[in-house]
Amino acid sequence: MPIAVDIDVMLAKRKMSVGELAERVGITPANLAVLKNGRAKAVRFSTLAALCEVLECQPGDLLRWETDGAADPTLS
Repeated sequence: MPIAVDIDVMLAKRKMSVGELAERVGITPANLAVLKNGRAKAVRFSTLAALCEVLECQPGDLLRWETDGAADPTLS
């Protein structure tokens, strides 16, 4: 998937556990794990905003776009 999720990076920077983040954001640890591991199909803006508020960061600190070199023949 071309969207990479860097929640684990921010958790490490903030020295916070997945369980603590999930509790403070108001989602289950299982749903946070799905998002953190890049398996989510979507994320609500309200959830993204809550993550940013708790982690004191911007959305771009949590999500980034990666090119898929295999899909673009000009990159080979």
